[in-house]
Amino acid sequence: MAQPPRSPDLEAQRTAMRKLEFLVGTWTGEARITRGAGETTELVQAEVAGYKLDGLILVIEGIGRAKSGMAPVVEALGVISYEDETKTYRMRAFNDGRFLETDVKLLDEGKGMTWGFVLGEIKTKSVMRINEKDEWTELHEIMIGSEAPKRFMEMAVRWQK
Repeated sequence: MAQPPRSPDLEAQRTAMRKLEFLVGTWTGEARITRGAGETTELVQAEVAGYKLDGLILVIEGIGRAKSGMAPVVEALGVISYEDETKTYRMRAFNDGRFLETDVKLLDEGKGMTWGFVLGEIKTKSVMRINEKDEWTELHEIMIGSEAPKRFMEMAVRWQK
């Protein structure tokens, strides 16, 4: 006879998700994205993060607009949750009509996390942290095949009161 599915521990999930509370709010600042043959675009960046489903998920929406003309260049949405059975954070990220899923690891010093994606020969590594100036910073690198890692996006945004 089949066992009924395990019931999630909602309180354990909410407790784990509270470790990401430092991200909640509206943040604005600047970013730089590099595409193609080293072409760099300077952006006005906004990040909005908030809990949904009574604290079980954190939704982060980022929009980067070109400083020249303010047209959106980067629009992304990330949904982070915590799996209490495996004790892992997971993120599903949407952008450019695609989505990817990955594990998220919290940094040991708190107030930060890392994640990455693999898509064929393409690998990414991202590090997000709150720095000594209380800025939300991100550094994203891309590796294609055996090439050395290259920065493809940097950002620094500040919490808006």
